[in-house]
Amino acid sequence: MSSEGPLHIAMYPWLAVGHLNPFMHTANKFAERGHKISFFLPTKTQTKLEPLNLHKDLISFIPITVPHVDGLPSGTEVTADIPRSLVSLLFTAFDLTEPTIESSLGDIKPHFVFYDLAHWLPSLARRLRIKAICLSVVGPPAVGYLISPERKLIEKHLTEVDLKAPPPSFPPSSIKLSAHESREALTLVTVKKDGQGGVSFVERLMISYTDCDALVFKACREMEGIYCDYLQAQIRKPVILSGPIVPGPPTSALEKKWATWMDGFEAKTVIFCALGSECILKKDQFQELVLGLELSGLPFFAALKPPTEVETIESALPEGFEERVKGRGIVHGEWVQQQLILQHPSVGCFVTHCGSNSSAEGLVSECQLVLLPHAVEQHIIAREMAGDLKLGVEVEKGEEDGLFTREGVCRAVRAVMDDDSRVGQEVRANHTKWRELLLSPGLENSYMDSFVQRLYSDLL
Repeated sequence: MSSEGPLHIAMYPWLAVGHLNPFMHTANKFAERGHKISFFLPTKTQTKLEPLNLHKDLISFIPITVPHVDGLPSGTEVTADIPRSLVSLLFTAFDLTEPTIESSLGDIKPHFVFYDLAHWLPSLARRLRIKAICLSVVGPPAVGYLISPERKLIEKHLTEVDLKAPPPSFPPSSIKLSAHESREALTLVTVKKDGQGGVSFVERLMISYTDCDALVFKACREMEGIYCDYLQAQIRKPVILSGPIVPGPPTSALEKKWATWMDGFEAKTVIFCALGSECILKKDQFQELVLGLELSGLPFFAALKPPTEVETIESALPEGFEERVKGRGIVHGEWVQQQLILQHPSVGCFVTHCGSNSSAEGLVSECQLVLLPHAVEQHIIAREMAGDLKLGVEVEKGEEDGLFTREGVCRAVRAVMDDDSRVGQEVRANHTKWRELLLSPGLENSYMDSFVQRLYSDLL
C-alpha cells in the first residue's frame, strides 16, 4: 500500500457480463494493494459476481434496483437477460439510476468513480468533487479506429467508405474493415437515440471517453502503445494503462466428462471452438463451421449457441454429421469451462470470435489461434492479432457478404496446426513470444503499481 494511504474507489460498469467481469478483475487488483472498493451492482447479479470477489473485506457490493421501463421484462438486470433488440430499453433503465447513484456517491464520498457507459457520471462526479475515470473494456485500437474525435462522428454524415479506412492520423497498421464490416460499424455509430436523455450510442461513447478525468485501458504499451499515444493526442485526456488482462488461474476442475473425453487424444491435437455467449450464427454458417472442423481431420470440441432458425444444436447439425464424427467430434450447446479446456494438454488449437476476454485467455494459452470474429470490435482485434502481431490466422470471409466456407475454416486450422506450414511456424513463434511477455513475472504488478501512483500524483 502506498504511503499516501488507501484510496476509496466506486465502480459502476455497464450492465453486461463482459463489462462487469473486467471491472471485478480491476477491483481485485486494487484491493490486493489495500484500497477500498464500493461496487454498484444490481441486486440478483451480486450472487454471480460474489465468487469473483477475492477480497471481501475491502470490496463491498452496493445493491441497486434496475428501474422498470415499459417493454423491459420484469426482473431484467443485465444484457444476458434480454434479446439484443431490447438493449436500448436497458440503457433507459440504466440512465434512470442516476439519482440513486448520485445520492449514494454523496453518502460514501469516494476519491474516484470508475465507469464506462454511464455518460452522465463525469458531470455528476464533478458536482460532488469526485474524479471520474473511464475504464474502457474495449481496447485502444478499436476505440481509436471507430470513435476517434477526428472522425467527427456527431457532426458528419459518415458512409461505409469512410469506415473501411482508419482515421487520417491513425497509426500505420493492418487494421481496416471490409465492406460488410464497415456496414455493420456504420449501424453502430449511427444507431437511434436511446436512454432517457435521447442520446445515441455513439454520443454515449463519445461523452464517456471525452468528459472523464482520465481514460484507462487494460492494455500494455509493448503491444498497443502506438494506439494509446494516438488516443491521448486526440482525446486530450490522460491515457493510463493498467496492464494486460491476464486471467487468473481457475479455482475449479474441468468437468469430468469433458476431461475424460479429451484425455483420449494425443497432446496438442484437439481443436476447441467457442464463439462466446452472444454470437449466434445463422444455420448455414453454423453448418459451414462444423463441417470445416470435420474437414480438418482433427478431433474437435465446439461450444456453440444454436443457430437463429432452430432451438437445439442437434436439429442444426448437417445430415449424417454426428455419425461421421462420432468419437472424435462434439458440438455442445451449453456453457463450458473455456479457460480450463484451453489448459488441457490435448487441446492445441483455439477457434475464437476474438472477444476481449476470450482473446486474453487465448493469448496466455499454448493453443494456436484461429480467428473468426463476429462483431465490429472483434474484427479489429482479429486484424491486430493476425496482421500487426502475426500470432494467429483469420478465417477468410467474403468482402461483401462476410460469409465463410468450410474450406476456409479448414485452411486456417491446418495453417496453424501443420508443423511444416510456413505461416504456422511464424504464428507459433510470435504467439510464444507475446505469451512469454504477458506472463513474465511482475509485468502486471508493475503496470498496476504505476496506475495507482498516477491516481495519487496526477489526479488527486
